[in-house]
Amino acid sequence: MAVFKVLSFLLLTAHLCDGQRRRGSRTDAVFGKRMKTPYEPQSVFRVFSPEVDMEDTCMVKLFQPHTLHSCGFNSSLPVVIITHGWSMDGLVESWVSKLATALKSTQKDINVLFTDWRTLAHQHYPIAAQNTRIVGQELAMLLTWLEDFIQVPVSKVHLIGYSLGAHISGFAGSNLAITGKTLGRITGLDPAGPLFEGMSPSDRLSPDDARFVDAIHTFTQQHMGLSVGIKQPVAHFDFYPNGGSSQPGCQLHVQNLYAHLSQFGLMGFEHTVKCAHERAVHLFIDSLLNKDKQITAYTCSSNEAFNKGLCLDCRKNRCNTLGFNIKKVRTGRSKRLYLKTRSLMPYKLYHFQFRIQLFTQNEKIDPSLSITLTGTLGESETLPMSLEEKISGNKSYSFLITLDRDIGDLMMLHISWEDDPLWANMWSKMKTIMPWINKDKGPQLTIGKIRVKAGETQQKTGFCALSEDSSSIRPSEQKLFVRCDETPQRSRRVTSTF
Repeated sequence: MAVFKVLSFLLLTAHLCDGQRRRGSRTDAVFGKRMKTPYEPQSVFRVFSPEVDMEDTCMVKLFQPHTLHSCGFNSSLPVVIITHGWSMDGLVESWVSKLATALKSTQKDINVLFTDWRTLAHQHYPIAAQNTRIVGQELAMLLTWLEDFIQVPVSKVHLIGYSLGAHISGFAGSNLAITGKTLGRITGLDPAGPLFEGMSPSDRLSPDDARFVDAIHTFTQQHMGLSVGIKQPVAHFDFYPNGGSSQPGCQLHVQNLYAHLSQFGLMGFEHTVKCAHERAVHLFIDSLLNKDKQITAYTCSSNEAFNKGLCLDCRKNRCNTLGFNIKKVRTGRSKRLYLKTRSLMPYKLYHFQFRIQLFTQNEKIDPSLSITLTGTLGESETLPMSLEEKISGNKSYSFLITLDRDIGDLMMLHISWEDDPLWANMWSKMKTIMPWINKDKGPQLTIGKIRVKAGETQQKTGFCALSEDSSSIRPSEQKLFVRCDETPQRSRRVTSTF
């Protein structure tokens, strides 16, 4: 029961703090005063060095230029600043060093800094959430000083914030805007949800906080009314890997949430949500380390529509690259992009939209269909065809299939109908009792044209049965479909279906 009281306290505190946070949302006077008078920040800004432990990295001190020199800061290079989130144990999490190392090793000529605000983050969550405004102001002060005194333009600065750190980055950007400066880029890695979900743009990370803002949402699933990551769009491009609610390889943790809470309390909660919540960080690291496996995501109205394969369109900036190498295209409104990933790095999957015409004289059958794809570079494993409704009449169905490796241009498809043991047993008994029954009276599907679109290449391909007879399939059968040409008129009509 203790853990439920704790979570109830968090939710109640969220409600009570709402009015207080709104009343303190404008920080113009405070920020201006701090920039004009001596101020000792409560945050620590460290310059990352691969040879030094994060706890011992060199610290840059506001208004003390000699600390920049002693820390090896190069004012002619771009700046990336990493900001962590809520801290339950007061330690620097291992992902910070991994992300900083990936940035430094792949980008070479770059300054990587770390906003260490653990003294303010190692508090009860509602207090830590309120402290994000203080840290955002201090980060803005650092960037203003760098621009004004050593000519490091804020337009060359990229802030990367995880969880509460994403909102800190947003507050830094909004504070800079007060002084007429515009931050270059903010990346929010699963921005925190509690106390920020549903708030106005001035009270959270928003597209207004930098020239370009992107966010990766990986754990927006709610438990007892509490969502760890924010679900609403907060950027120019908002990415929702695997729907954004949970992640492959993390489901076991989610399923055991209540058991972990009962046994370990809030520390159990931290370990349970870490897998999916932190996945945003590792997806970003993946984009740095695996440049040959950049992940493409696609604009879509919902995850349900995406799972039907309806959204693999890259025209007019409808798709983009997840992570560091994103195409920085400003949009009038936030774009939601969806994608599927593997459970391990490299996370990239290859997306295919299938549209298939099926005809049956049987009423609403639910066959167990599977498909194997053969391409110029290899063959896929056998994959289920996930149709979200039963088959009846003559109708086209759309579904999404993903592969974990590139098999090249598609050449052939093998479609199989696995026999239903219950139906097979019943049919066997019927034939024993009535041996004159025609074997052709069993369930049957006629497969019409199959159209496939590869998301990563945008290539569209049509597939046909080898002959008219082989377009029909029954339980326990497998049929082969090969690439086929279409007349120009037919091609135009097919293109419009994607």
